[in-house]
Amino acid sequence: MQKPENFKTRLRELLDSQSLGVVATQSEGQPYASLVAFVASLDLKRIYFVTPKATRKFGYLIKDHRVAILINNSSNQAEDFHRAISVTGVGSAAEISGAEREQVLKPYLEKHPHLEDFAKSPSCAMVQIKLRSYFMVRNFQNVTELHFDK
Repeated sequence: MQKPENFKTRLRELLDSQSLGVVATQSEGQPYASLVAFVASLDLKRIYFVTPKATRKFGYLIKDHRVAILINNSSNQAEDFHRAISVTGVGSAAEISGAEREQVLKPYLEKHPHLEDFAKSPSCAMVQIKLRSYFMVRNFQNVTELHFDK
């Protein structure tokens, strides 16, 4: 069993080293997955991404706040079955604005400076995922969980 400190260290390393994740939303029982550029909060309890407001992904998360995000470090090689780490975070998503958005925009743009025009566009929303749990898979089938108090 992995200790919580080790889990958090591995999780932080993964979230800091990866730029992209896959956000899963749903509408009327149909799942929908979208690739997003993300940044995680220092306490690991929140993940942020920017998306145009006129997307299916944004429309779905406004109707149903439940989301999941998958982040992994696989390289599409056979070694991934033993070396890659994959994390699924589950929680609820909502648009943030005003001072809160500006506060998150700084670390987001430090990680993704090439997305500045996109992230600052008035047609885009900054989305916050408040995570309830993380599920980490290593060695293809070793699953460890981390749950946050509500």
